[in-house]
Amino acid sequence: MAAAPGNERSQERLQRIMGHLQGNAAPEGRRSSAVAQTIESSEQLKPSSASTIPKRRQEVLKWNGWGYIDSKFAINKQQQVEFLGKRYKLSGVVLPALREWMETTFGASLDHRSAPKSHLNPEYIPPPVQNAGFLLELKEMGIAHSLDAEDRLFRAHGHCLHEIFALRGGGKFERIPDLVVWPCCHEDVLKIVNLAVTHNVCIIPFGGGTSVSSALECPLEEKRCILSLDMTQMNQILWIDENNLTACIEAGIIGQDLERKLAERGFCTGHEPDSVEFSSLGGWVATRASGMKKNVYGNIEDLLVHLKVVTPRGVLEKSCQGPRLSTGPDVYHMVLGSEGTLGVITEVTLKIRPLPECQKYGSVVFPNFAQGVACLREMARQRCAPASVRLMDNAQFQFGHALKPQVSSIFTSFLDGLKKLYITKFKGFDPNNLCVATLLFEGDRETVLQQEMQVYKVAAKFGGLAAGEDNGQRGYMLTFVIAYLRDLGMDYYIIGESFETSIPWDRVLDLCRNVKGRLVQESRDHGVQFSPLATCSAPSMVGERREFWKNIC
Repeated sequence: MAAAPGNERSQERLQRIMGHLQGNAAPEGRRSSAVAQTIESSEQLKPSSASTIPKRRQEVLKWNGWGYIDSKFAINKQQQVEFLGKRYKLSGVVLPALREWMETTFGASLDHRSAPKSHLNPEYIPPPVQNAGFLLELKEMGIAHSLDAEDRLFRAHGHCLHEIFALRGGGKFERIPDLVVWPCCHEDVLKIVNLAVTHNVCIIPFGGGTSVSSALECPLEEKRCILSLDMTQMNQILWIDENNLTACIEAGIIGQDLERKLAERGFCTGHEPDSVEFSSLGGWVATRASGMKKNVYGNIEDLLVHLKVVTPRGVLEKSCQGPRLSTGPDVYHMVLGSEGTLGVITEVTLKIRPLPECQKYGSVVFPNFAQGVACLREMARQRCAPASVRLMDNAQFQFGHALKPQVSSIFTSFLDGLKKLYITKFKGFDPNNLCVATLLFEGDRETVLQQEMQVYKVAAKFGGLAAGEDNGQRGYMLTFVIAYLRDLGMDYYIIGESFETSIPWDRVLDLCRNVKGRLVQESRDHGVQFSPLATCSAPSMVGERREFWKNIC
């Protein structure tokens, strides 16, 4: 008996939904012709698989701190803070005021140093729990893997304060991964996951290792073999669809490599978390990451078009290639922010954009934090916020002032003095209350010019004064080296941590006041000798809510 047309349609829709949930592969015939044509020529896009970060990450990255081995803040022979290395614009720059600020604010002393251990203590590394059957079959597959202690430890942690504290003491972790495996393609991941299911092996996906959620820590009670699946060899752009402005990319690619490869073709994603140098595309999806330029480009969930995820039950991906579905729920929203607990993200299709024609920095000084917040709220109302805007309170302004480079000439010093005189004497700004917003505009020249005029006009209504491009650029670039400052602080018994939240606009000032007060009270209750420095910055702005970062030292 033939089914009624309505029933056939219902069955078809149910099968399609089940396909979403069970991870059935997308039928080849349903791909758009533009995508299909691009996929056919994808081999032309695949250069060498070299990544900025090698398999043995410890060859270029610190094992007990942030970033590159050859880059750090240190006290030079003149007893001043200098940024060493050659990788950053700040490299070789002396910060003459920072040492005094550390001594005055925290009571730090150069004679009282807590240097990190220079070498890993082998006694601190627990022996690997080996699964002989799994290892044998893995070797037969020819997939790269390692049981080396350094390789295992490097993937046992992220960058939470307690994790770095343990590393600086020699790397003592009660439980770390038992082996590291490097897949080179989606099919490798599929084989590894299936093999892990067969042999009851645990998998923790690993991207850039910049996690601050403790997601990379191994459970102490876990007795089974734990595998760290290092995705960084999967670092290729598989195809670019210039008609639809999308790109399919392997999830292990590091942020800086992704943007460089896209830029070679004239494109960008615009997604720029402050860990973009070291974090991976798959990690951005797994942590539902936010970028510093979200006001123009959006967060990672706004850029996401398609995913391919390997789970213990099969491959999860949508069969529909459309940009939006009216039915729900969206299974991709379960993967976003899942921290690698539901499966291994192998491929990500993102929206891309042509490289911006114009990029311009700026900054604004406000009489106080409340007026700065009110200005940002008005920018949100008028929908004129630049790609990036970050409002720093007075405590963070004072910290930023301590990070000012050594002036190159008497004339520059004279100009700085005039600017300070103008702001404090003629405009009446109190140095102990004023705050600063750093700005970054991106787009075509006409749009940037119009946006600049509108932003500075809004700022003027709230007492804001334009403070120049140099301050804006320096403030923005300091974001990428702030974790190096954390390591310098720990050298002198200063610990620093940050935490983030989002809040309705009408609760912003209450949040800042209450959190700062609570931190001070808790420090007193626990007998902390020096009062903590708690600062507040507003790094992003969308609609009716405001995201905030709180920093405590």
